[in-house]
Amino acid sequence: MSGPAVDRYPVATMPSLNPDVDPARPTGRRRIGLGAIGLALVLGLGSALAGGPQPAQAARAYEFDLYRPGDFVSQTNLVQCVGASMQMMINLVSAQDDRSAATQRRLWQLARELGPPRPPDRPPSRGASVQGWAAGLNQLDKGPYAVVGYPSLADALHTAARAIRRTGRPVGLLVWGGRHAWVMSGFRATADPAVTDDFRVTHAIVLDPLYPLHSIAWGRSPAPGSSLTPARLGHFFVPRRPGWSGVLAGTWVIVQPVDPRLRPRLR
Repeated sequence: MSGPAVDRYPVATMPSLNPDVDPARPTGRRRIGLGAIGLALVLGLGSALAGGPQPAQAARAYEFDLYRPGDFVSQTNLVQCVGASMQMMINLVSAQDDRSAATQRRLWQLARELGPPRPPDRPPSRGASVQGWAAGLNQLDKGPYAVVGYPSLADALHTAARAIRRTGRPVGLLVWGGRHAWVMSGFRATADPAVTDDFRVTHAIVLDPLYPLHSIAWGRSPAPGSSLTPARLGHFFVPRRPGWSGVLAGTWVIVQPVDPRLRPRLR
C-alpha cells in the first residue's frame, strides 16, 4: 500500500492576527478521557459485584475528547468554513473561547493569504484552501500542523485519533470531496492510542461549522460534539476529488497536528 501524501506548500512567517487569543494561555480546562484504565477499574468493580467477568471488548473501550460547550462556532456565511474551523480549533486548546465574527473573518483572511495561488484554469474562489488552513494555525503558534492525504478512511481516522491523543490538539477534516471543512475534536477507540498502535476507531467526535444549516447534496449537519461511526462519517468524509491537481487528489485529507516522534501507520 502506498504511503500518505503530504502537502509541502511552504509556510510564510506572519505574526498573530488575533490579540484576543493568547498562544501561551494554559489548557487546563480540557478533559482527558477516562480511558481503558479508568474504565477497567469501573468494570472490575462491576464484575466483583456481579460475581463474574465482564466482556473483554468492553474493557478495551477508550474515549478522548477536547470539546466543551462554548468551543463551537457557526460560520458566519457560506464561504468561511475554514475560518470557523480554525476558530474552533483554537478554542479547543485555549482557556477561553473566542466566538466573535471579527475573529472568524481574520482567520479566513489569513488562510486565504497563506494558501497557494489558485490555478489559472479554475474560476476565482472566495473560500480558503486546506494549505492556508494549516499554515494559518502554524503562524498563530497553534501547530505545528501538516496537510496529509491518506489512502483510506480507516488510515486517516487511525492517524487522526493517534495525533489527537498524543498532541492534545484537534484535527481538521476536509469533507465533501474538498468542498467543506470540519473539526475532529475527539474519538472513541478499542484502546488508548497513547500506549498502543493496535486499536480501531469506532467513533469520531466532530464539529461542523455549517450547523444548524444543512446541505441539499450532503444532508443535515451533525450537531456539535456528535459521535459518528466510520460508516456515518464516511458519508461526508470522502476522498478529495480526482480532478484536483497535486498529491492530495483521491485521498482522505486531514489537517494533522504533527508530533515528530510519530510515523504514520497504515494497515
